[in-house]
This record gives sequence, structure tokens and C-alpha cells, in this order.
Amino acid sequence: QSIIDSGKKATKEEIEKLAKKYTKTFSPRLISAVNDALHASQLSKEGIETVCKKGLELYDKSRVEPGQAVGIVTAQSIGEPGTQMTLRTFHTAGIAEKNVTLGLPRIIELVDARKKPATPAMDIYLDKKIKSSRESAISVARNILETAIRDLVIDVETDHSTEIILEFDSERLRSRNCTMEDVISVLESNKKFTQEAVKDNVIITLVEESDSITVNTLLNKIRKTIVKGVPEIARVTLKEENGEWVIQTTGSNLLKVLEVEGIDKFNVRTNNIFEIAIGLGIEAARNSLISELKATLENQGLEVDVRYLMLVADLMCHKGYLQQIGRHGIAGSKDSVLA
Repeated sequence: QSIIDSGKKATKEEIEKLAKKYTKTFSPRLISAVNDALHASQLSKEGIETVCKKGLELYDKSRVEPGQAVGIVTAQSIGEPGTQMTLRTFHTAGIAEKNVTLGLPRIIELVDARKKPATPAMDIYLDKKIKSSRESAISVARNILETAIRDLVIDVETDHSTEIILEFDSERLRSRNCTMEDVISVLESNKKFTQEAVKDNVIITLVEESDSITVNTLLNKIRKTIVKGVPEIARVTLKEENGEWVIQTTGSNLLKVLEVEGIDKFNVRTNNIFEIAIGLGIEAARNSLISELKATLENQGLEVDVRYLMLVADLMCHKGYLQQIGRHGIAGSKDSVLA
């Protein structure tokens, strides 16, 4: 609706007086937004009063009637489009390795408050100084990618009693930006053996003679030892968006990624809601839950009013921690099976 306003611009005092009069029932966030919009407008006193009246009328119309069965309407509004959703795991075009769970499995994953999603992924944006440089993006990506000893070794020899020889690939070391010194430094903390670097080999000598099973267990532990990078980040890919480079990962570890140099700490996204709740708090988890549910439904071409999704997210987060909708969470904490 458009209004024609020809009077003198309202003063700051007049705007504040009218805003106070018409926004008594609004939430603090809404009051702040209305005040900012009114001060930014060039309307006269009459124009501002017209806008405030219309705003209050729309606000009152959009409120729920006391006693309305919002829970049932929400369940119907999400459940009915849910019957039209696909059951497949979607592959991102052009990246064969990057799987993203979409459709009904993703919705179930979100409302079940799973500790770990089936396909954890992150979008990491870079610091404004380096975001347009591909070389800098590759360097940051190498620091994020989890590199364990198994990723660097091409051959292992052992006598199954006291000695293990690890043969490293110099090309893999170079591509992962690692050195033999990095490898030796991570192995030094283990007191069960001594290690020595000879060219591209590391000779590990056990302190005391052991049987084959013990040596194999130790070897598996050594292979899993992380040399550099962020644990859980199994793969990284670079993508260019509007002239800036974005790092997309398979695997998620929000708190550790935030410690990496060169990333924009205010623009890191993950699809793991639990990590967000632990690292950034329950409010951030709630906002993320709403946007993930909305994005999943919109991806399938389904339109569900955001207020239904907000109700689900509020119910899951209202105790200060994430609860699932099912029998181990909200449904299980009800007083009666009929509630």
C-alpha cells in the first residue's frame, strides 16, 4: 500500500512520542526496527501516524487467537509438504565427493537433534585481505585439511616385535605442506618407542619387545596420528563466489576451524547444529535450525510459513539445550500420553 504525504517532516520528539504510543505491545526487537525505519523516513506527523496505525492493525491481525491449536496446525503444515519430499542424498553438481543430505532425511535429522549429521559440511569464508587470492585460499585450505600419517605414507615395514619402518612420499609431504620435522615432533610425545628420520623414512624402535598384535595396534594408532590440520575435516574444495574464494569442506569442526589464521571468523557456516549450540550458544543454534529447515523445504520447492519453523525451533531450544521432538525429548517429557 502506498500513501501520499505532503506535510512538513516530523521532528524527532514527535516521532518518538507516536512510536511509543503505537508500539506498546511489540517485542523489543520490533520496536527498535520500527523506530529506525520511522527516523529514516521523510514523513510528516500525519504520515507517521497513518503508518503506525496500519502497522499496529497488521500486527494485531497476525497474532494468534488465544486457545488456537498452534501445535496441531504446525504439525499439519510441515507434515503435509513432507509427504512430497524426496528420500535421496543429493550430490553437489561438479563435485563428485561432496554429498549433502537433503529432503526428508535432512528434516528428520534436524528435528531428531542428531549429534552428528550424516553428511557434515562447512562453508568457510576468508579474511577480506586474502579472499580474492587463490594462492592464499589454497594455503588456508591446507591448514584446515586434516593430515594424518596414513595420508603421507606409501609403505610400512615391520618385524612384528621391535621395529616399524614408515616410508613417506615426498610429493605427498609437499602437497600437504608438511615436513619430516612435523612428523617427528608429533611422534615424540609417545613414550613407548623412539623414532629416527633417515631421508624419507622414519624408523620406529619399540622400547620393549612386543608380540605381533601389540605392534599392529600401535601401528594403527601411529597411522591415525594427526600431523596438521583440523580433526574431522576429511576433504576441502575451493569455490569462487562473486570474485572471492570460499573453502567448502566435507566434515565439520566449528571450534577448531575458528582458530585457523586467515578465515573470516564472523562468516563460517556449518550444518551441524550441535556444534553451533556448544560453540556459539543456544540462540545461534535456534537461528541455524530455522534457516536449515527453511532451506531444506525451499530446496524441494515447498513453501512453509517461517512461523511454523520458528515454533518447532523454539520448542527444541527453550530449555537452554537442544532437545529432539521425539520420545527421548519433547514427546517423552509430556505429562500424559494423550498430551
